Amino acid sequence: MSLKVAVLMGGWSAEREVSLVTGAAVSNALKAAGFQVTSIDVQRDMGALLTRLFPKPDVVFNALHGRFGEDGCVQGLLDILGIPYPHSGLMASSLAMDKPMSKRLFEQAGIPVAPHIITSREDVLAGDVMARPYVIKPTNEGSSVGVHIILEGDNDLPFDDAS
Repeated sequence: MSLKVAVLMGGWSAEREVSLVTGAAVSNALKAAGFQVTSIDVQRDMGALLTRLFPKPDVVFNALHGRFGEDGCVQGLLDILGIPYPHSGLMASSLAMDKPMSKRLFEQAGIPVAPHIITSREDVLAGDVMARPYVIKPTNEGSSVGVHIILEGDNDLPFDDAS
């Protein structure tokens, strides 16, 4: 009997579309390798997710990106349910998704990091926070979501008060 693998994909973060592509590719590769695969498009309805995870699969492959998928939340849920997964656990995922915390940990471990300033949207909107050029990156997104390069001569910031 082949291993039963549930592949989590989709979600509701800004990286949903990236996750769907990742999840489909992983599901297809696992099926081609002979695994029994259940692809689960994760929505905000946790009851629906729990229903899809029973009976329990042998393992869950998490193809979710961004918040809920990479920040330790789904890892914690799988830990509570006692379902194994082949990737970083709750604490490592949570720390890795938090860019300022990751940089502090790297610095403490003696790993070189690029010069950086941790600031707020309000401070950036009020004026340059450092000499141009610089990069604006959200503290807890991946896949380059929300990354903006601010060059010398740019008059407008690439986001408004609503973004």
